[in-house]
Amino acid sequence: MRRVSTSPHFHSGASTSNIMFSVAIALAPACIWGVYVFGLRALLVLAISIATALLTEFLLGKVSKENTLWDGSALVTGMLIGMNMSPSIPLFIPFIASVFAIAVAKWTFGGLGANWANPAIAGRVFVFFSFSSAMSSFVLPRTLAGVDAVSSATPLSLVKTAISGGEVAGQTSLQILSGNGYLSSAFAQKIESLTGISAYNVDAFIGNIPGCIGEVSKLLLIIGGIYLLCRKIITWHIPVAFIGSFAILTWVFGGLPNGLGFFHGEVLANVLRGGLILGALFMATDMVTTPVTHKGMLIFGAGCGFFTFLFRSFGSLPEATSVAILIMNIITPTIDRFCISKRFGEEVKQ
Repeated sequence: MRRVSTSPHFHSGASTSNIMFSVAIALAPACIWGVYVFGLRALLVLAISIATALLTEFLLGKVSKENTLWDGSALVTGMLIGMNMSPSIPLFIPFIASVFAIAVAKWTFGGLGANWANPAIAGRVFVFFSFSSAMSSFVLPRTLAGVDAVSSATPLSLVKTAISGGEVAGQTSLQILSGNGYLSSAFAQKIESLTGISAYNVDAFIGNIPGCIGEVSKLLLIIGGIYLLCRKIITWHIPVAFIGSFAILTWVFGGLPNGLGFFHGEVLANVLRGGLILGALFMATDMVTTPVTHKGMLIFGAGCGFFTFLFRSFGSLPEATSVAILIMNIITPTIDRFCISKRFGEEVKQ
């Protein structure tokens, strides 16, 4: 069979391993910060997630006689699963998540390039609904007010619980956090006194809040995302549409659950909470499970932002970034169907 298509023909020189190891490099600073603020327990969770993903990839490669271990995809999957775990998580949970991600979400559908969902997201969602209590238990970072490994709710969970109790009508989420005695670092308090920027927002940006290992430092995640943009491994379309649509919806409707009315949502505080930045930069931008056109990427990102806002603000769960991306992964073929331009050229069979 001879394939005939129109020129020009370009080759980027990129390979799967080159792309995956670049993503791993971009994720590394946020991982290192998570280990720094949460201690060696966080390193153990990351190590188990990565080692399990690599081992599962190796064993399935042996069965299928495909050498896929060194393409870096299993490494990135393991890193993302570990980064989406609490440092206090029972160690069997990241093990199960990595096995599910590689064996079920990836290999069951034919391996890299054939999976319909981001494997790391599938693994995370699977264990989240299987072990909800353990997945919702967190500790304070060691850098926060000099405390060490104290059980704590995340800011998202604390605000969601307070709003559900119906005792905080008319209060912003920052006022709710303050009223519940939420701790902030001395550095953040100093910045607040000098600039007026909320100490919580400062800590959330730097990474001095309870949360999953790799999601807490938005600063380092953004630096990693900029690195991938400069390497042209990702484009701006999905992250900007994701965060932008979420921010707009939060501003317009985010005050309703608190009884504040329209156009009273706290945009910055909500953007910096939870796994939104990690999801927008590193999980929603997966090449395999997202649209191939820029128009499709914008639609995909906007859909992720819409569902994240909807589930966070009006659903029963405090965090829903992974679920939102998973839903849009399902819709990706439909988006591509209506956004891919008519092809020029033809296929000639002989």
